[in-house]
Amino acid sequence: MKNRLLSILFLFALPAPAPAVDVILTGGCALRSWEQYRGKQLAHDNWWANFVRASTIRMTHIRRQRPDAAITWIVYRPSYQLRGREDGKPYVTWIADLARKYKARLVWVRTKEEAIRALNAAPRGKGDYVSSFYYFGHSNPHAFMLEYSSEILAVSTQYIHETDLETINPAIFRPTSDCRSYGCFTGMSMTGWWKRIVGVPLWGNMKSTYYAPVSEGLLPRGGGRWVK
Repeated sequence: MKNRLLSILFLFALPAPAPAVDVILTGGCALRSWEQYRGKQLAHDNWWANFVRASTIRMTHIRRQRPDAAITWIVYRPSYQLRGREDGKPYVTWIADLARKYKARLVWVRTKEEAIRALNAAPRGKGDYVSSFYYFGHSNPHAFMLEYSSEILAVSTQYIHETDLETINPAIFRPTSDCRSYGCFTGMSMTGWWKRIVGVPLWGNMKSTYYAPVSEGLLPRGGGRWVK
């Protein structure tokens, strides 16, 4: 009996595990009024919610593994405001509704600086850390393009360049943190910069990523090899 009581007291004396936070960064969609000039074969974002749907699929995966997980969802708002105005739909409201449905803390951002600050602030308590970081959005080998083709055709006005990664606090991650980019071509350069600066691997694809699988409840598919 004495040994059992000591064991119980020892368990109560152990420090509580640091809360883990899962972070999802969602870039904005393009406007059809710009993309129509590319033609049907090259036009981006025929469906406004490609990146949003991929984000909620990721949330579903998290909830299945850890029902009480803390999820921070960072979303580039201006593109969804513009596309909503174009389509006559309340996309911003719908995104907020999805955040409530999946019990995610929604953080709207308008600039790359706000996006990085939101990532750095995701661990809200002492000892908290980012257990996973997933990016869904447009990108090229050197940048997460938070905004793309919603203000100027085929141009990004707000992007996190690989050199901007220096403003991310590496202390919020652990060696086991799962970091992945579902943007096109990030495996060509940005993954290397992420590892050198942030200190943990970032999975990225060497070619384009395709979002058609999200309509079947699957994460996007890479057209090439995944590297980290």
